[in-house]
Formats: sequence, structure tokens, C-alpha cells
Amino acid sequence: MTEDRPLLGIFLMMGFCALAPLGDSIAKVLGDTVPLGQLLIVRFAAQALLLLPIILWARRPVYMSQRVFILMVVRTILHMFGIGAMFAALRYLPLADAVAIAFVMPFIMLLLGRFVLKEQIGIHRLSACAVGFAGTLLVIQPNFATVGAPALLPLAVAVIFALFMLVTRQIAKETDPISLQAVSGIVATALLGFIFWVTDGDEVPAFDLIMPTTTDMMLLAAIGLIGTLAHLLMTWSLRFAPSATLAPMQYLEIPFATLIGWIVFVDLPNGLASLGIAITMAAGVYIIYREHAAARPLPMDA
Repeated sequence: MTEDRPLLGIFLMMGFCALAPLGDSIAKVLGDTVPLGQLLIVRFAAQALLLLPIILWARRPVYMSQRVFILMVVRTILHMFGIGAMFAALRYLPLADAVAIAFVMPFIMLLLGRFVLKEQIGIHRLSACAVGFAGTLLVIQPNFATVGAPALLPLAVAVIFALFMLVTRQIAKETDPISLQAVSGIVATALLGFIFWVTDGDEVPAFDLIMPTTTDMMLLAAIGLIGTLAHLLMTWSLRFAPSATLAPMQYLEIPFATLIGWIVFVDLPNGLASLGIAITMAAGVYIIYREHAAARPLPMDA
């Protein structure tokens, strides 16, 4: 079992928050040309291929108890559906909007940590999470009348990834993170391969196969690499910090997504959304301050 180190967990989660929207932006670029199922199978196959040589070379432990293996399979299925819903949402919504709408997730995760895992949630973390959530609402600029049903997809992402994080927390300290991601990649690739086999010839557009261009192949490889590294950072973070501690930090993904959306798609938020981004960043910085203050030893009496 690994001892909790909240500050290290926070900084690992910040790395995830920077990389995750970068991978999403690439998926959005490919969304008009590459079917959803092909995006997913390449994403998870790359994860398996990248990590298998590492665990074989380093002889990292791969054994899982029956309980951990079952939870790993559940986690993998949640991961597949969560990424699939996000990739589908990005076909219709701007990057920053999709990420912002999905960011009811940390609030859901906070409640799950409190009521399911029985984790202690102090008033400071709860308040910072509430402030971050309020900032998220300012970032969202809903126009569901024009977007239609796909606007609900990021809400599905939020629920799925809250459950995903909860399951990950249950097994993170009992498994090697690289082995967990490698085995998860193998299981996901096998499940998606089975879906491709079952739907073959059934005219399911999401599971068509195309021959990508050279540029598309490079971008597909980047999705696999970035997605693998991002979720390794997320898994490592949960080895060192409770989900309730990490929940407010994930709001930092919104300003990262906004920056990437501006660079890649020339899409900037308006003044109200900018205020919301500032609030979420302030809430995240405040959490770091609180954890640092709590980690300092109390001065000894003279």
C-alpha cells in the first residue's frame, strides 16, 4: 500500500489536466474523417503497445486478484464509454464548451468520495469545489436549441468519468499503474475488436473502417500516446491523494482546453467565460495552498 502524498497527487493531476484536452483537440480534428470506433480502437491499441514492452522489460507486476481484475474490467468499460462519449461530443461542440459542460464531474466525484468511500471532506475543499463549479457555470454558454441532443453528451461523460475515478481509487494502491493501463488497453482493444467483428457488414457508421491518410495516421498515433500518458498521470495521482482532494484540481482542465481551443481552432471565450476561467484557476490554486499548509509540520513548543 502506498502512503498518501497529497501535493504529489495534485501535481500529477495537473499534468493530466494539460494533456487530456490536447488529446481531445486531436480527436476533434479527426472527427470529420475517421469513424468513432476506429478512433477508440487505435487509442487503446496504442496504449497496450506502448506499455507492454515496458512491463516486460522492467518485469513489473501484472498479477491481479479476482476482485481487482473484475474492477479493472469495469474500469475499462467505463473508460471506453467515457472517451467515446467525449469524442462524439467534440464532433458537435467547441472544445472548451464540451470540457466545461463535462465539469460537473468533479462535483459528482466529490459527493461519491464522501458518501461511497467515506472520505473526509473539510469545509475548505468543499467550498473551493463549489467555487470552481460556479466558475464552470460561467464558462458554459449553453445554446441547446441550436446544438440539440449532442449537447447532453458531455453530461454523460461527467457521470461516466466520476464512476471511473471512483473505481480507479478502489484499485490504484493495489496495482502497478503501468501494468494496470497496459492490461486495460489489451482488454479494451479485445472488446472493441469483438464489436467490430459483430457489426461487420451491418452498416454501423461508427464502426466502419477507413484507410487514413499519412497525416491522419500520425494524429491517430498522437492520440494513443497522449491519452496513455495522461491517464497514467491520473492513475498515479490517485495512488497519492484521495479523490476528494483531487476533485477541485480537475477544474484546471477548463483553462487548458480554452487555450488549446484558441491555438488550434481560433476559438476564444467571451468576457463572462473568461471570468469563469479565472475563478476555476483561483479555486485550484487555493486547494494547493491548503494542502501545502496542512502538510507543514506544526512548530514544536519551546
